[in-house]
Amino acid sequence: MAFVSFLGRVLFVSVFILSAWQEFSEFGVDGGPAAKSLRPKFDVFSRHVSAQTGLQVPDVEIKYLVATAVAMKGLGSLLFIFGSSLGAYLLLLHQAIATPILYDFYNYDVDRKEFALLFVKFTQSLALLGALLFFIGMKNSMPRRLRKKAPKSKTV
Repeated sequence: MAFVSFLGRVLFVSVFILSAWQEFSEFGVDGGPAAKSLRPKFDVFSRHVSAQTGLQVPDVEIKYLVATAVAMKGLGSLLFIFGSSLGAYLLLLHQAIATPILYDFYNYDVDRKEFALLFVKFTQSLALLGALLFFIGMKNSMPRRLRKKAPKSKTV
């Protein structure tokens, strides 16, 4: 059963590992294609947050956001493979931050083709988020292994 659990974790994080590897290999000086596609989406997201909450989103270099995402996905994946809750929390944090920014279906009309594509990707990310929450919940509900004490010898 332990091998099946390990294999399941490896297959689950393969999505994150492959994405992190692709972004890392294309990173370059300016953050690569990931930074170029993230810039307009981040600008729209920050304007949306500013309009709704009145808070100003700080101006950040997109290449640093991409590098942070790669690090979170890479480290979180490696830790998750070995059953660490910290890895699950890192992946959960990445998904919670990246999903509404990358898959901004709410900025498109329902009739447009982009809406359907982004909505499907958004729901897939929510499924990954749910699986991570399930893992964390199961991990926290299991009792910890207790060290068995050596039996005391009885004196007669």
